[in-house]
Amino acid sequence: MSALPTLFVSHGSPLLAVDPGRTGPLLTALGRAVPRPREILVISPHWSTPALRVGSLAQQRTIHDFGGFPRELYALEYRAAGAPALAERTVQMLRDAGLPATTDDQWGLDHGAWVPLRYLYPDADVPVTQLSLQRHERPEQQYRLGQHLAPLAQDGTLILASGSFTHNLHEVFRAPSEDRADAPYLAEFVAWFTEHLAAMDLDALFDYRARAPYAERAHPTDEHLLPLYIALGAADNAARQTHFDTGATYGALRMDAFAFGNAAPSLAEVSALAQ
Repeated sequence: MSALPTLFVSHGSPLLAVDPGRTGPLLTALGRAVPRPREILVISPHWSTPALRVGSLAQQRTIHDFGGFPRELYALEYRAAGAPALAERTVQMLRDAGLPATTDDQWGLDHGAWVPLRYLYPDADVPVTQLSLQRHERPEQQYRLGQHLAPLAQDGTLILASGSFTHNLHEVFRAPSEDRADAPYLAEFVAWFTEHLAAMDLDALFDYRARAPYAERAHPTDEHLLPLYIALGAADNAARQTHFDTGATYGALRMDAFAFGNAAPSLAEVSALAQ
């Protein structure tokens, strides 16, 4: 079969689960536009481990890894089946590439995983497992990790990288209003990053913290951007890209999504399904 596209999606605040805004309909349309996967391997910045771990639960559990939100949020469940065979295969692939990796039967799906999945696959009818993020590894190493995962996409696994295109929680907490105007620096950072991404200027992308305008303000720590590099590296043709711009929430969290690869749906295709 043809390789599936790889995705990077921004999950924003946990409140996205109950307040879809512009992002929820986009994700639902994107899930419809992408060829149906056999299984999903999701990467979220909210499960970070020193060495790579892959969840092996046969039935997923929903992790409410946040505090201080409305009670309705804690009642939500994403009852997808796990994918233990995929976990075993992924671990073996990583070990064959010289990367220490193990399965994990304790972790489930944190909000960086289950919140976007609620929109992408609302029926929770695709088995899913989660790969931990090594937040201490730099963008180039994340990209190389994606390259090692690429055979999974060729065989019907959707590689779903979840994070946030910008992620400055200090600014969100200073003025936590959904109606707050976007911080002016966001446009400069987004323009630089999308330009170099479209050009596949990997040298610049790997060194974005030194080269991109306002990089350290957009990402005081960059664990929410690192999953993008995994999706980029795993694509069969990373130069074939679709960028979905759904703006920002809380003035500081850009909610952009990207599809990479020859099977990436076009903006027109996804927009038509979002109507």
